[in-house]
Amino acid sequence: MCTEEKIVMPDAEVILYRNYFEPSKTQHFMTELLKSRETQWEQSPVKIFGKVLLEPRQSAYHGDYPYRYSGYTREPLPWDETLLEIKSLIEPISGVTFNAVFLNFYRDGNDSVGWHSDDQKELGSPVITSVSFGATRKFMFQKKDDKTLKRNFEISDGDVLIMAGTTQKFWQHQVPKTSPRKAAQVGPRINLTYRFVLQP
Repeated sequence: MCTEEKIVMPDAEVILYRNYFEPSKTQHFMTELLKSRETQWEQSPVKIFGKVLLEPRQSAYHGDYPYRYSGYTREPLPWDETLLEIKSLIEPISGVTFNAVFLNFYRDGNDSVGWHSDDQKELGSPVITSVSFGATRKFMFQKKDDKTLKRNFEISDGDVLIMAGTTQKFWQHQVPKTSPRKAAQVGPRINLTYRFVLQP
């Protein structure tokens, strides 16, 4: 059963929908995303403290316009039926008509995404809706001006997280690696972050 939880954080608007997608749907979506002929999974280069490294996960970008982040421009892949279906199901609770989506594939607990904010100038709406399929992973927030102020919780199969308002301006978020002794035991996870990107 789907439940709605408002995550209480200063200078942020965060809502977590638990079990928004039922298991039969999540399994179907994950299978379709992994076998999609439109999606080209890759480990993209990113600049971290002046060094160029490969992302510690696989990713893809679909949408209507290019998107620039970490010093690189991603050209969009075309939409496919699965991504459009998911988009149509989350737009009613998001209040936004999205035109782009980032896909992240975490193969096991060794894959991660570090501290960051989705605050690029190309984003025309402060609303980002994150959809998760597969293994449960820890999700962490920290306040930009006070790193001791954190909010951590787990996101599981079928959960939807909406980050709106000034969340990206005042907070960073990450999906950390799992402890080395457990990393290989963590199953695969696909995360989709739908967003609205301005036309260049």
